[in-house]
Amino acid sequence: MPRKRYSGLKVLKAASSTLRLQVLNLLYEKGPLTYTEMMNVLKLSPTRDAGRFAYHLKFLLKTDLIEPDTDTKKYRLTDLGKTMITFREDIEKQYFKRKKMMVRTSRFSMEEFDRNKIVDSLVKEAGVPVDQAQKVARETERHVSHFKTKYLTAPLIREIVNTILIQKGLEEYRHKLTRLGLPVHDVTQLLKTTSTMSLGVEAIHKAAGDAVIEEYTLLNVLARDIADAHLSGSLHLNNLGCWILKPSKFMHDIRFFFKHGLKTGSADFTKPLYPPPKNLQSALLTASNIIKIASAEVIDEQALDYFNIFLAPFTQNLSPDEIKESLRLFISNLNQSISNTGVSLKTSVSLELVIPTFLEKKTAVGPNGKTTGTYADLVEESRLIASLLLELMLEDEKHRPLFNPSLIVKIRPEALGNQECESLLFQSHRLAAEKGIPYFANLCNKNQRYTSYTATGFRLAAEWKKDWELDTLQTGSVDSVILNLPRATYEAEGKQSRFLKILDEQLEMALRALKTKYLTLQQRVREKLLPFLTQKADGDSYLRLENASHLISFVGLNEAAQAFLGKSVYKDEEALNFAKETLKYLHKGIQKSARKPETRAALSMVPSTEASKRLVELDVEKYGWAKVRASGTRNQPFYTDFAAIPFENSSSWEKRLSIEAQLHKLTPGSQLTIIQLPDCQQDPNKLLSVTKEISKVHGLGFYTYNRALTHCTGCQKTLYGLLDKCPSCGAVNMLVRFSRLGT
Repeated sequence: MPRKRYSGLKVLKAASSTLRLQVLNLLYEKGPLTYTEMMNVLKLSPTRDAGRFAYHLKFLLKTDLIEPDTDTKKYRLTDLGKTMITFREDIEKQYFKRKKMMVRTSRFSMEEFDRNKIVDSLVKEAGVPVDQAQKVARETERHVSHFKTKYLTAPLIREIVNTILIQKGLEEYRHKLTRLGLPVHDVTQLLKTTSTMSLGVEAIHKAAGDAVIEEYTLLNVLARDIADAHLSGSLHLNNLGCWILKPSKFMHDIRFFFKHGLKTGSADFTKPLYPPPKNLQSALLTASNIIKIASAEVIDEQALDYFNIFLAPFTQNLSPDEIKESLRLFISNLNQSISNTGVSLKTSVSLELVIPTFLEKKTAVGPNGKTTGTYADLVEESRLIASLLLELMLEDEKHRPLFNPSLIVKIRPEALGNQECESLLFQSHRLAAEKGIPYFANLCNKNQRYTSYTATGFRLAAEWKKDWELDTLQTGSVDSVILNLPRATYEAEGKQSRFLKILDEQLEMALRALKTKYLTLQQRVREKLLPFLTQKADGDSYLRLENASHLISFVGLNEAAQAFLGKSVYKDEEALNFAKETLKYLHKGIQKSARKPETRAALSMVPSTEASKRLVELDVEKYGWAKVRASGTRNQPFYTDFAAIPFENSSSWEKRLSIEAQLHKLTPGSQLTIIQLPDCQQDPNKLLSVTKEISKVHGLGFYTYNRALTHCTGCQKTLYGLLDKCPSCGAVNMLVRFSRLGT
């Protein structure tokens, strides 16, 4: 009996040495190790510490806490050694409980520290094996036991756990365990910056939520190489804050709701259900409600195509004044409706000057969802709606220009030379000359016959299922990924083969990112988280997600040419050919990757101010100004985004349109050319002649005449140019500026 007691004391004595205890912990954590491996991990010198280490190792061997493995020549922990580790941890645990270290949890409660909760979190959240999780939890407990603080917080403990995971080389688990959210400083700055923009408190709420979803998407949804490419600046993924939630753009078919009525899509039976509209006013209310409800399920722009044609059945037997008043209420309602970002809902309305041949025999949906002949019978009614809507946009000079909804005038070959259509064309160009409001879709080319646009230039045509309704309505854009073309040239260092290889790598990641988003949207549909868009009628879902377009865009085409050849696209034929060949290469690559029935992809020229600024800033950080080619100034640099020629360039509009037209043919996913007007009075007839030349000579698909305007809220006058002071009343702080090129 005395001998056993003596042996027990000797075992306790063996564990009393710090170095011997470190050896026991080391073998417990890492498994069997050689003599040299243990010395290296413990950072002991072979010359200075060898004798001391051998003494302590021998002591552990004598007390049977460790034993040698003759086959591997390594030392391992015995069962007694494992018992000693457990015994020591129990003592520490009791001490820790006596110390009563409290934790403020994420549930806003105070609880005593319990390392088992760390184990549970590691296993459930990060998939860490139980034995490994227990080791990490023990080490975390040892760390926090030395803290001199009144209480711990859950985020602090998580940070310590993540640090230990990194130290152990367990980066994959640390990645999954990362906590999402904004630092206190960032939230404070968000409150300040949003207040200066007058967007309202809901914009703060959305920005904070977007930040969390963006982090989650980069950490847990996208492949690591794609996330790294976005963060480093090779790519730019639009709308990351909503990437896993909803589509980017959507083309509505208001006939669906005219026929079946308007359902919110919610499972809440207290929400109202609207029957098919019975008159023009209720039809327009239905249209505005569609935009309002769908704004919760669409990130960016919504479009109402064939607007005047589909409304025409509701105007029969109404006077022009009655129709005009209903349209006025529609515009007012749409501009009072704000999205959850605190800004007006982005809406496009397309006007037809003639009834397209493919619509002529279609049954017209009228009041109460009943049919009223065909749309071919409603030519005059549809033109009257278009004319009155254009009049409304021109009226009331005392109010700032109305840019919502965005008007798109569709020009077909049948409209040119038609007297009544010429009158509408003059109206639309008068509106362009005075306020720069309408956009023009050139549908004179036979390839454009079944094409629909939104005001941002997003394009859908009957090129997928070869059916204009399936391809252009009740669908939209999954989203867009933007390629950094200048960076590809910097990395290529003048080598064409290297440049194309980098483009291939960028393109493959971009398509994979969009595929990931498409799959997440499918999941949202299955989860019924897009209830309005996925509502059904006659067995068919309103949303045709499988027909939505995956957009690949780019920035810096002109800067890429400058970096590669030292020449600008608009000054040199070789540089222009470089630009065209680059887009041809990308276009072919996208077409090869597009697969039916679910991967509809297209090259596009999507305007993105955020990407054009962010990517150039990252490139300057990486390469320096000696290598980077950029537009703007060093304080505010940017890459050209949706135009080949920088707007500050003085090239003639004929040359600009000629170059842009060549590029439009290679970017079928999205295309928009902005024709900047001088800050003086313009002749509508001259603009109309330019439009006719575009329709007959240039292959430009979509364009607009931009007016820089300043509205003084003091004297209620709208003036040409972006002014710093009102010339009429002298106001400085009462000015609101408008321009599609920024202010």
